[in-house]
Order: sequence, then C-alpha cells, then structure tokens
Amino acid sequence: MKLTFLLTIAAIQSAAPLPGWCAETAGPAPVAITVRVDQPGAAPTEFGVFFEDINYGADGGLYPEKVKNRSFEFTDPLMGWTEVSRSGATGARTIRDDRPWHANSPHYLRLTTENAAGGYGAANEGFFGMGVRRGEELRFSVRARSSGAAPPVLLVELRDPAGKPLAEAPLKGFTPEWGEYRCALRPSATEPKARLQIVLAGPGALDLDEVSLFPRDTWKRRPNGLRADLVQLLADMKPAFMRFPGGCIVEGRHLSTRYQWKTTIGKLEERRLIINRWNDEFKHRPAPDYFQSFGLGFGEFFQLCDDIEAKPLPILNCGMACQFNSGELAPMDQLDPYVQDALDLVEFANGPAASPWGARRAEMGHPAPFNLTRLGVGNEQWGPQYIERYAVFARALKARYPALELISGAGPSPGDDRFHFAWPKLRELKADIVDEHCYDRPDWFFKNAGRYDNYERTGPKVFMGEYAAQSVKVVSPENRNDWECALAEAAFMTGLERNGEVVVMASYAPLFAHVEGWQWTPNLIWFDNLRSFGTPSYYVQQLFGRHRGTQLLPVNLSAPEGSRVYASAARDSQTRDVILKIVNAAPAPQRVLFRLAGARGVERTARLLVLASDDLKAENSLDHPTRVAPQPASAPAGGPEFACTLAGQSLTVLRVACEAR
Repeated sequence: MKLTFLLTIAAIQSAAPLPGWCAETAGPAPVAITVRVDQPGAAPTEFGVFFEDINYGADGGLYPEKVKNRSFEFTDPLMGWTEVSRSGATGARTIRDDRPWHANSPHYLRLTTENAAGGYGAANEGFFGMGVRRGEELRFSVRARSSGAAPPVLLVELRDPAGKPLAEAPLKGFTPEWGEYRCALRPSATEPKARLQIVLAGPGALDLDEVSLFPRDTWKRRPNGLRADLVQLLADMKPAFMRFPGGCIVEGRHLSTRYQWKTTIGKLEERRLIINRWNDEFKHRPAPDYFQSFGLGFGEFFQLCDDIEAKPLPILNCGMACQFNSGELAPMDQLDPYVQDALDLVEFANGPAASPWGARRAEMGHPAPFNLTRLGVGNEQWGPQYIERYAVFARALKARYPALELISGAGPSPGDDRFHFAWPKLRELKADIVDEHCYDRPDWFFKNAGRYDNYERTGPKVFMGEYAAQSVKVVSPENRNDWECALAEAAFMTGLERNGEVVVMASYAPLFAHVEGWQWTPNLIWFDNLRSFGTPSYYVQQLFGRHRGTQLLPVNLSAPEGSRVYASAARDSQTRDVILKIVNAAPAPQRVLFRLAGARGVERTARLLVLASDDLKAENSLDHPTRVAPQPASAPAGGPEFACTLAGQSLTVLRVACEAR
C-alpha cells in the first residue's frame, strides 16, 4: 500500500509564544488531514533502541559497578588506584602475576606494610567518583589471600572528596589460598563523588583481585544487575526491539579487539577485559581509562530485552574491522570462525537447554529460549569486501535457520556512492532488511520526511538503524540535544511510520552518555553518578514507541503554501483507537481539519499528548529533566469530522476511538 501524502516544506522561522492546546486561534489557513479508517494496512514501523558502549554507556553507566579497573587488567594496572597512607604509615603496592586468582585475570594487587600506623592501602576513584545514597546498601566483595604468617585486618571504607568517612567495615580471616570475602556498606550521606579505600589495619601482606562495590538496588535486584533508573527510562519508552552491542564497537579498530560475544558470557572471571575502541578515537575527548569489563555481556543484554519486552537484535562482526580505522579483513578462506560464532549465537538464544549453547544459557539462569528472530551481519560496512562476506554468512545462516531475518548494511551515509553500490547488490542477494544510517543537520530530516514514499514496495525492507539530528555538524562537540533537533526527528519519523511496509525498524543513536565522560553528542539519555534524564529527542521516541498501534492507516494531507505539517496514522485493534502523530514545525499555531473516512461511532473527546516548546534551543538537564516533556490535553470530536488547533513547534499524538464501517 502506497500512502498519499501532500506536503510543503518551508525554512525554519523565528519562534513565537506557545498557545493553549487546541484553542480556537486565528492563524494560517487550515490543513486538512484525511485518514482512511476502513483501509488498515501493514504493521507500523517498530521503533526501538540502539545500545553501544560509547560515552561510558556500560562500565560507569548501565553496568553499575562502582570500582574502575577492579581486576587490575588495564594497560596501566594501577590506573584508577592511588596510595593511601595515614599517620605516617609506610608500605608498598605492587602488581603481580604469579599464581593468579584466574587465568583470564592474571594481574593482582599485593598490599604490604610493616608500619601500618593509621592504615596503609589503596583508594579507587570510580567512574568520575562513586555515586552513593544515604542508607542504600552497597555490597563489597574481593578475591584475596594472605601472603604472610599473620594476615592483617582489611578495612573497607567509603569516603567523601574531603576524606570524611561515609561507611566502614572490617574484613578478616584471610588464608594463604584465594577466597572470596564480602561485607555490606551503608553510607551515612548521599555523595556523588565518593571513593573506596581498602586499607591494611596492621602489619602484613594481602593479595587482592576482583575488587567490587556493587549496589544492591539494581534493576529487579538481580546480582550483577543493571542501573535501575537507566533501565526504567528504557522501559518507559516501550521499545519494540533493542539493538546491541553496537555500532563501531562490534567491528573493533582491529580484528583482535573486535567484540566477541562468547567472551562476554558466563562467570565474571571468565570474561576477558579489552580496551574500548572509543578510548582515544576523538582527540578532543580522550578517554584513556575507557575499557570493557564485559560485566554487561550478551547474557545480560538478552535478559534486559526480556525485562523491557523488546525483541533482541544482536549485531555480529563479519570479518571486517572498522573501515574508518584499520579496515583489516579476515581472508575469505578464514571466515569459518566468524560464521560459526553467528550460528552458535542463534543456538545460545533459541536452542533447547540440552543443546551445547542452549545449556550455557540455562546455566546462566534462563532455560527458556530468548526467541531471537533477527540478526545483524556487520555494522555499517561497505564495498565489495562486505558484500562477499555477507553472502557467506547469509548462505550458512539461512541453511540452518531459514526463518531468521538478517540485517545487512548499506554503509554510514544515506545516499553516497557506498550506499548506491550496496543496495543493488543486496537486492540481488535477496537480503531481508538493509540498515541505513544518517547523522545530519535538522534541515535534512525535515526535507527527507518523504524519503521512503517512493521506495520499492518489494524486495529488502529498511532498518533506519542509526539516526539523530546534529545541531552543528556531525561529530562536533558543540552539538546540543535541543528541541529543534527533536522536532526535526519527529517530522522524519512520521515519514518512517507512514511507510511502515518498507521501513520496518528504526532506532535513534547513540543511547546513553555520562555528562562527564561523553565522546559523542547528541545522545538520547544523559546521566551522572546519581541522576538521569531523557532529552527532548527521548520524549519524541517515547511518544512514537508508546503509541505505535497495530496497523497503518492511509493518510492524505492537504496543506496551504507555507504550512509545515507532517503526519502519520495507525489503528490499535485492541483499543479501537485511531492514532495520529502530527508535527507542526512552524512557530505559529496551525488549525487542522480532521476527517476519519469510513469511521462510525467516533468517541466524543479525542485524547492528546503534546510535546512542544516556543524555544527551538530548549534542552532538558539534570536539574530540569522535563523542561520539554509531553503534556496531556483533549479536543472535542464526536464525529468523523472535527477540528483542532496545534501548538507551534509541536508534536501531537491524538487518539480517538471509533469503528470502521
């Protein structure tokens, strides 16, 4: 079904005061929107989320471990750790690798003191400090062994930046063999910049590894769980799917540092740390302490998808390192291990608990399948090298799992030579879904709201897998998450949804960013060590995700010269609601005449959610998290024809129940 959509696009005008929702307001000539309620079509576009470990999105973010470099495996094994010496205490901090706790964690810390005095040991700075809340339990654990005749007591302390104690607990009873030791800490005050200290209270020596300080109140209170407020923000979006683990991080700067899912599952000590590819990618935002512990691994990703009722969409390396970096290629005759990783992942996700990889899933506490239906082959690779590698993966995966839908790539841009090379080749290969990416100025998104109106309705479908409006330019550190960008994305998304039989999936990128540790901006959700907020773009995504509906409805929009109105429509078969999403990108209010063609029994009042601001530069923040956020409203309906005045610079979701004739 091809949707008819008439649209006039004008340049952005100056802002005007925000009127009341749906007030009788003088202004431009009305816009007419006709929705064919009696012609339901394909399922609307699935709006999901895209996770990549950039901007400290995992360690220091969604994965709430407080200790940085907990196993002393960074390139500098003592990065994040400093000496503690009180009242003239003397001692030594040495990194050793003889008889380690685990082969995947060969380094450990030996603390030694003969003159403990007030205490000798080490302090960990955490990720931009450690956020702790008064009275909320933190669980400390460490692998330790004594290396002397009389093992000392180890004091575990939380201190504020001025050195004031926040919590303290002793650990003792160490033996010459590695063991696990635990205690609980309850801070006496809330502090976003606390630090952890582990201090020998008497003479002796201890070997220490896997030093952990973890909140008890994780999402669903799971051990090794996720940061609850960040997961809640995801759950509140009701995403249809979650794409993970990236992004360029899938590829790695070199193949040796690519993301390998098998090294991210199982016990924590079995997960081998690697350097994060965003560690020094941007010279203007270096992050020398950015590594991947894989405490958040593929098991946790699949579980998170279960928790927020999002379909899992893993993306795997296809034998190509990032083409923006080394461009290293696995030879075609050496692709078997990469293909086998993909085959094994499907078994891990969907296989019976008696199968080899299904058994690994069951061991991790999830005997039921994860119901994987889609898998990405490569991230945003391009050129003939990608096409020939994709073909190898497709043959092997389709032979064993014919119902599995594969995501292929069309490069990093939405219309360059790489893009135009990829599409015909992928059509020849009968690809299922092609991943398109776009980062550009807001104008691009306004102008491309009709991009998919004339796409072929047969052949591969589209996944707009990475997109975000850039207020300045791509990769600029000055980009802002302002309302202008969000409004442009909303206009573009109406075009994605109107063409849902072609654009089956879409996800904004990137997802998370620490306010002190970001490498890329803009982002959907920002956080510090204790707080988090959704940007205006977040609320756009939330409105589309929460009001998706079950079937597309055709839309005809007739707009006078100078109007800047965009619309899409769907029907929710369960609630009987017609759902309209309408963007008025002009600063002035806009009168809209609605006609629900083929409708009867229209309820008397239409329910609205309005996201608007008279300031295109408006942003949300930690102190003002809902400056731009949806507000409820209503409009009289009562029949198949009614009118409403939309606020200037607004996205409105309108729902009204009715029956189709």
